[in-house]
Amino acid sequence: MKVKVISRSTDEFTRERSQDLQRVFRNFDPTLRTQEKAVEYVRALNAAKLDKIFARPFIGAMDGHRDSIKCMAKNPSYLKGIFSGSDDGDIRLWDIASRRTVCQFPGHQGAVQGLTVSTDGSILVSCGSDCTVRLWNVPGATLADSDNLSDNSAKALAVYVWKNAFRAVDHQWDGDLFATAGAQVDIWNHNRSQPVNTFDWGTDTTISVRFNPGEPNILATSANDRSITLYDLRMSSPARKVIMRTKANSIAWNPMEPLNFTVANEDCNCYSYDARKLDEAKCVHKDHVSAVMDIDFSPTGREFVTGSYDRTVRIFQYNGGHSREIYHTKRMQRVFCVKYSSDASYVISGSDDTNLRLWKAKASEQLGVVLPRERKKHEYLEAVKNRYKHLPEVKRIVRHRHLPKPIYKAANLRRTMIEAERRKEQRRKAHSAPGSVVTESIRKRRIIKEVE
Repeated sequence: MKVKVISRSTDEFTRERSQDLQRVFRNFDPTLRTQEKAVEYVRALNAAKLDKIFARPFIGAMDGHRDSIKCMAKNPSYLKGIFSGSDDGDIRLWDIASRRTVCQFPGHQGAVQGLTVSTDGSILVSCGSDCTVRLWNVPGATLADSDNLSDNSAKALAVYVWKNAFRAVDHQWDGDLFATAGAQVDIWNHNRSQPVNTFDWGTDTTISVRFNPGEPNILATSANDRSITLYDLRMSSPARKVIMRTKANSIAWNPMEPLNFTVANEDCNCYSYDARKLDEAKCVHKDHVSAVMDIDFSPTGREFVTGSYDRTVRIFQYNGGHSREIYHTKRMQRVFCVKYSSDASYVISGSDDTNLRLWKAKASEQLGVVLPRERKKHEYLEAVKNRYKHLPEVKRIVRHRHLPKPIYKAANLRRTMIEAERRKEQRRKAHSAPGSVVTESIRKRRIIKEVE
């Protein structure tokens, strides 16, 4: 008679310290555990419920401005710092960790419309409705030194006065140039008081400008004439232009896929485009019930955040049609600017009620130090949720979001109107000669024409 004996190496299964985890031998033969899928489904269900219980996305508000906050900028070399500009001409540098003002930059006589920081994080560029561009020296101080900051840190290094008011500004990702948007697109150098180049295509005001993160000489703009234009600094004229049915309020390039950009539109949607093929949107991101005012991509390029006139902040997957998260508070008013933090952990929003608000990018994420065992548990529960996300009960819990009553009613009304329009189009097509009525997808329907 042959007897099989379990033999294990003592060295492999003996703990070196009492704090070490005991090694457990597992046989993954599915016939031994017939209830494994049922157990995992219950774990996924419980994980989805726990996410709702621990979802506390709002961290705190940064109060100090006296008027609407219209623009924000991140510092590439300082993770905790963020700049904000308001309608009363006040510019502030905030310490996100303590939610207090580190430094103020007085000087603008009108609304601050645009802020951007140079690649090395040493120069802040601001522009406004007072027809000036101002360059500031960014203090390298933390909150502990904020009381001892010298007066020089809050004085403008240079002031450039121009003929027209400015609406936006953006700095090259790698270079010394920055672009301003207004009556035309002007390209400036830090050391020149006059624009080194000027682009003009159409007569309407340009309201947004963004440099491409992968190609420093490419920039995209949107204007009041509902156009989105691509410029190349190496050429003397604009490259390409697409005209939509409604205007785009803001543009953001995907940092991981520099050929793709997303625009925040006046018709409550966001549209993702491939710069090589502008006659059709890659994806339409729906859910807002009023104009989308600003947009910013996560450093990972997998998500972007939007702020809207409907007083909400939403987070979308870069290729998702609907938002995965919605943030709102009772006191928050129209959201004019939003930014992802440089580590993709937080979202900052600036609104009409003079406050900046700090949110977690993942509503139920645990703040503070997470031990290795906790991290592994979170990763496992996330994987289990992802595995069973298609099942009705898990999907219902994961997707459920509380909405303010006005937004809930507006969303239902908007859904009814879209459905009525779709039925009307189907009936017109059914009662017309075959081929006489062509149905276009929303990805093409919102575009009037492309100009090259």
